[in-house]
Amino acid sequence: MQTKFSEDVIPLKDLKINPGKVVNHTKDTHRPVLLTSRGRGVAVMQGLEEYEKNEEEREFMKAVAAGLMEVREGKEIELAEVKKMLGIE
Repeated sequence: MQTKFSEDVIPLKDLKINPGKVVNHTKDTHRPVLLTSRGRGVAVMQGLEEYEKNEEEREFMKAVAAGLMEVREGKEIELAEVKKMLGIE
C-alpha cells in the first residue's frame, strides 16, 4: 500500500465539495488519502477495510514481539503443559 502523491494528496476543500468521491477513492485504491490545508498535511483518511486489516496485523505483530520477549526472558512453557492448561490432554 504505497501512497501515490499524484493521486492520494487531496486538499480539504475537495473533501468539502465532494466527500463521496474521496471516500470512494480510498475504497477503490485501498490506499490512504492525505488531506491538506494550505499545502500542509492535516489528516489521513483510510478505508474501513484497510484500517481493520492494518489494526489486525499490528496486534498480531505486537503479540509475536511479546512472545519473543517472553522466550528471551526464559518464560516459555512446554507444549504438554499448555495442552494441560487448555484442557486438550
